[in-house]
Amino acid sequence: MSLTKKICEIFDAPSVLYNDEVSDKYASDWTDGGKYRPEVVLRPKTAEDVSSMLKLCNVAGQQIVVQGGLTGLSGGASPKPGEWSLSLERMNQIIEIDQDALTITVQAGTPLSVVQRAAEDAGLYLPLDLGARGSCQIGGNIATNAGGNQVIKYGMARALVSGMVAVLADGTILANRNKLLKNNAGYDLKQLFIGSEGTLGIITEVVLRLFPKPITKQSAMCALESMTDVIHLLNAARTRLPSISAFEVMWPNYFDACISAIDDARSPFTEKYSYYVILESEGHCAETDFEHFCELLADLMEQGIVANAVLAQSIADAENFWKIRDGIGELTALLKNAAHFDIGIPIRSVEACVDDIQSTLLRKFPSVIAYYFGHLGDGNFHIVAGTENEEQKYGVYNAVYEITGKYEGSITAEHGVGSDKTQWLHHSRDEAEIALMRTLKATLDPKGILNPGRVF
Repeated sequence: MSLTKKICEIFDAPSVLYNDEVSDKYASDWTDGGKYRPEVVLRPKTAEDVSSMLKLCNVAGQQIVVQGGLTGLSGGASPKPGEWSLSLERMNQIIEIDQDALTITVQAGTPLSVVQRAAEDAGLYLPLDLGARGSCQIGGNIATNAGGNQVIKYGMARALVSGMVAVLADGTILANRNKLLKNNAGYDLKQLFIGSEGTLGIITEVVLRLFPKPITKQSAMCALESMTDVIHLLNAARTRLPSISAFEVMWPNYFDACISAIDDARSPFTEKYSYYVILESEGHCAETDFEHFCELLADLMEQGIVANAVLAQSIADAENFWKIRDGIGELTALLKNAAHFDIGIPIRSVEACVDDIQSTLLRKFPSVIAYYFGHLGDGNFHIVAGTENEEQKYGVYNAVYEITGKYEGSITAEHGVGSDKTQWLHHSRDEAEIALMRTLKATLDPKGILNPGRVF
């Protein structure tokens, strides 16, 4: 009996899509490039379903690509010929909110925005946040160790995971629904799966840390004339504000391009500047938080470090700041053969690295226009570049990642390696590290059925 027939006999129709039932939705994530519609899509509802499906696939050697919200930009969830898809879209339940432990337990297919809303309805706060919040799924966020807008305060997704249920390639279920902040009983096995991009096991359930909801939020758009001033602002804010929740930097060509691309976006300034920073701080003291925020900006403007600043006087003002910062979607739509980067660079080297990248691209590819923006407070910034064709696009990737390695940076600070960046992994990991990764993969997935060809 074929594997397909066995699967269809065990599971009902919504759990298995076959041939014509498989839509183009499952053919690719957000990555540009070829699309391959899988022959079979598995759609489990529980960890036990995932276990049963993987047992059968493992025995048969059937390779699986794990799919969440399909918002990835590294090709990690795009099927390859011969692979079946395992979609977690039906595993979308909020299981529990524990007010005392400050945790929320959810299935891995739950959209990030749904988890955020559930926490908010309970009077609590999940700080993990990124632009794809309405479509990305929490399991994918954890599997790629997502960063987002508030890493500077709360850390990466890894820092927010308390417990987890994961299923190994042979169907073994590892269930550790830990809620304890302090638990040193043996190896912290969940860390194996966070950021491993589905290559070691499938995350089916997570226990996430929540926080008391901030009662104050201050936002400002700052204009500065040098990267030295930007870093001075960052260090001063870290020292003087109770809690920086966002520090987003935009280079002028990105800032101007987004305002042009977005119909209702407007610059809060009448003049042009060299850098623009969205600075936000959250707190729990309504009497003093805003005062401290204003004093910081006033002092730095008096010193000439901040050239100009506009305080958000309303939610609409803050939303306009972020509308510019989040204009990458509209901007990318105007670019052909866009190359996307999410590199990490030591903060002290950011200016030199960007100058190096820009001069290299101008020399090698004069027609390429590259836009720069990012979180920066955590050493992460993004580049998006329009290219003329696939060959030039590859050349841009190769040049940028080579420079990233030169500055001891990471070729991916957020999106993951996926299948698109494997050939450049050596710029960020040495031979011994990659060899150990391969050993872990061979141990947990000896037949190589889970997300083959991803990461390395």
